[in-house]
Amino acid sequence: MHDAAIAPAGTIGTAELVVSGLNAWYGESHVLHGMEFEVRRGEVVTLLGRNGAGKTTTMKAVMGMIPDRKGSVRFGGTELIGMPSNKIARLGLAFCPEERGIFSSLNVLENLTLPPVVKPGGMSLEEIYQIFPNLQERLKSQGTKLSGGEQQMLAIGRILRTGADFLLLDEPTEGLAPVIVQQIGAMIRLLKQRGYTILLVEQNFHFASTVADRHYVVEHGKVIDTIAGDQLQANIAKLETYLGV
Repeated sequence: MHDAAIAPAGTIGTAELVVSGLNAWYGESHVLHGMEFEVRRGEVVTLLGRNGAGKTTTMKAVMGMIPDRKGSVRFGGTELIGMPSNKIARLGLAFCPEERGIFSSLNVLENLTLPPVVKPGGMSLEEIYQIFPNLQERLKSQGTKLSGGEQQMLAIGRILRTGADFLLLDEPTEGLAPVIVQQIGAMIRLLKQRGYTILLVEQNFHFASTVADRHYVVEHGKVIDTIAGDQLQANIAKLETYLGV
């Protein structure tokens, strides 16, 4: 059970996810070197960094998808290190990978309804259609027939139905047309208004500046800087140095 109170929609609560001294390995490769950050209830927070900086690995480590990890990951007061991914999901966390992970041979409706509900409070199909009207129009379309933007909407819509209220979104705008990127941004702002908490991996800091409350800059598997959301534009030159833009 969470011991952090659920904040009313549109407000920022206490620290919900606290990562400290997080190290992770892929075999002999030491990828995370003491990650430290927190996400408060109701926030949108981004991990910014170059490819290979450790952003996706951080999300997978939080979700228990990397077995070789040390340090502390506390969610609502519960320690996640040593907990299997399925139990972490039942606490209300959900990971949407960059590759989206939809079932290409299933249609939109089948993709939406296949994952189990892990926690009360998930969105109904009707609510998901209100956020993503494209999905309602394509209910009988197979995953392979969807555009990249529609696949991203489906991947996010699918986890909203499960009851998760803490979303980990990995590069949700990668490879999408600008008009779809705007739709994804509007969706993230809407979810925040509805009380969701979001940890977002992004390389597009211009997009991140439109949705996030705070940004952690990641390099070589650790956080090297923290920038408030309203300070991102003032730190463009520094960010371009960090990100090699």
